Amino acid sequence: MPTTATESLSDAARKFVEGGPHKLLIGADWMEAADGRTFETVDPSTGEAICEVAQAGAEDVERAAQAARAALEGKWGKMPAAGRSLLINRLADLIEENSEELAQLEALDNGKPVTIAGAVDIPQAVAHLRYYAGWPTKIEGETIPVSWPNMFTYTIKEPVGVCGQIIPWNFPLLMASWKISPALAAGCTLILKPAEQTPLSAIRLGQLAQEAGFPEGVINILTGDGETGAALVDSTSIDKIAFTGSTEVGRRIGARCGELLKRVTLELGGKNPNIILPDADVEAAIKGSFQGIYFNTGQACNAGSRLFVQKDQFDTVVSGLAEAAKKAKVGPGLDTGTQFGPVVSKEQYERVSSYIESGLEQGAEAVAGGNGGGNGDGGGYFINPTLFTGVTDDMKIAREEIFGPVLVAMPYDDLDEVARRANDTDYGLAAGIWTRDVANAHNLARKLKAGSVYINGWGMVDAAAPFGGYKASGIGREMGHANLDAYLEVKTVWTSLK
Repeated sequence: MPTTATESLSDAARKFVEGGPHKLLIGADWMEAADGRTFETVDPSTGEAICEVAQAGAEDVERAAQAARAALEGKWGKMPAAGRSLLINRLADLIEENSEELAQLEALDNGKPVTIAGAVDIPQAVAHLRYYAGWPTKIEGETIPVSWPNMFTYTIKEPVGVCGQIIPWNFPLLMASWKISPALAAGCTLILKPAEQTPLSAIRLGQLAQEAGFPEGVINILTGDGETGAALVDSTSIDKIAFTGSTEVGRRIGARCGELLKRVTLELGGKNPNIILPDADVEAAIKGSFQGIYFNTGQACNAGSRLFVQKDQFDTVVSGLAEAAKKAKVGPGLDTGTQFGPVVSKEQYERVSSYIESGLEQGAEAVAGGNGGGNGDGGGYFINPTLFTGVTDDMKIAREEIFGPVLVAMPYDDLDEVARRANDTDYGLAAGIWTRDVANAHNLARKLKAGSVYINGWGMVDAAAPFGGYKASGIGREMGHANLDAYLEVKTVWTSLK
């Protein structure tokens, strides 16, 4: 790892990184992959390797599934609900205690600004665990007054079983907490597979879970690539798959789980409309829309990537956004002055750059950015915040999820038109409305086909509030009671009183 990056790490983070090659957590032990394979994880701010990590295969998946099943049928399955609550809270405490180290690992491995990781990702991961830590003692069945005479009928809610959880690279630790929290609260055991681009915080999470006192086999960590994820999906030893990632991969996972009749939840992509109405607070809308697309370098499934502005205000809004984009500081994640870090990998850099080139080729105008490159040093994967005008609804940059710092701005005439155009997409994850008119806000919110609608803000999340999408944006919900239910089976018990 480059010396400059090493020197900026805390002692704890440096010790962890230099402790590689990092292994798989299966049951109680950290072990090498069965076939001995490893891969390098890369610092996107430099393009240089950080350390080596074990590459799990199908045999490792089965070993982890057996460990998870043993825990489910053993100590974890017999633990009182209050015991699960205590352990989940203890894990939250340990993440909070090690927040500086974890924020640095996220910045190093993902490229996101360390200040953002410390202020957003880590605290939200802690909050998510603490929210679900309150649920185990409140999972209740029902007694049902059925029509049969002399019959006592009730329901029991039980854990769905062993869960394979596949998380993306854009919010590594936060997405891990989104997945493991409801599973643990429901009493499931799990195998967590982080993205191959960002495995480090998941490995550290596994260490903290052991320190918290979780019984062996409850939380297993398998690092690897798409082959590892496919083995999780294919395994008949795993009862449920939870996946967050691209719609393309989600379709394949959903199809395979359908063949196996395996429980599945999918949180997928979005091409999200952000609508500024004529009566909006324009200054607030510009600031909110800027963060809505460029936060996390645009690498968010709910990014507000399609901006609709009433034609009379279009030039004012575009001018404000372009000015802010040109002033943005793009740089290495570990630099505390960085506003936006690099995209996560060379592959992602090339993907986003190809969309920028496509927009230019199809006649759109880049009023900010647009060169496909950034102003970072050292060969990292930097892309400047890019803003396109002159965009039509049929252009590739207006229809496909880019997952980078690229915004397309388009004018509209009236509410009916903008609602129709906003819904003209395969996706339905999120949408935004900026207005001072309460009636317009709620009428338009009802018309928009999206799982989350933000009014006079963007991207608000809370562990208690369900998050997920319509159409090609997924199946099921993250967060809230809705996600807890996805990890529970309902058993109906009939008892004759004769």
